Amino acid sequence: MTAFDLTPPSDAQRQALEAGLSHEEARVLLHHGTEAPFCGVFLDNKREGVYGCRLCALPLFRSSAKFDSGTGWPSFFAPFDPAHVHEIRDTSHGMVRTEITCARCGSHLGHVFPDGPPPTHERHCLNSVSLSFTDAGAHWPDPLQRGGAEAGVAG
Repeated sequence: MTAFDLTPPSDAQRQALEAGLSHEEARVLLHHGTEAPFCGVFLDNKREGVYGCRLCALPLFRSSAKFDSGTGWPSFFAPFDPAHVHEIRDTSHGMVRTEITCARCGSHLGHVFPDGPPPTHERHCLNSVSLSFTDAGAHWPDPLQRGGAEAGVAG
């Protein structure tokens, strides 16, 4: 069980969060788009910390689980907490894939594939525009004013 509050944002909170998105962020997060490969701001990020949902700031992936997949998108072998991501069967574009979304707000993050490194052999392939980043030791962002675990420090 996660220490973070997974209750979805209220309608008013969602509207406020969505109003702060750029056109590209909204296209990917809200409309299941994909950013072009090899151009995302987090592709080559080497800092220690935690990647969170760009919309609601839920922690999604630790930098220690990041690896260079060579695909052009930030890739991770395991989520911060399995409860923080939902997997959905995606049959768009003539393919069968597994989409991953934020468990709290439902934002589109990317896809997960069974071709990653040990120990999980998973490749969570994410759009940089779907993510925010919190440096290790910094306070978690808490745009939903949840307090609790969100009031702590990223590790």
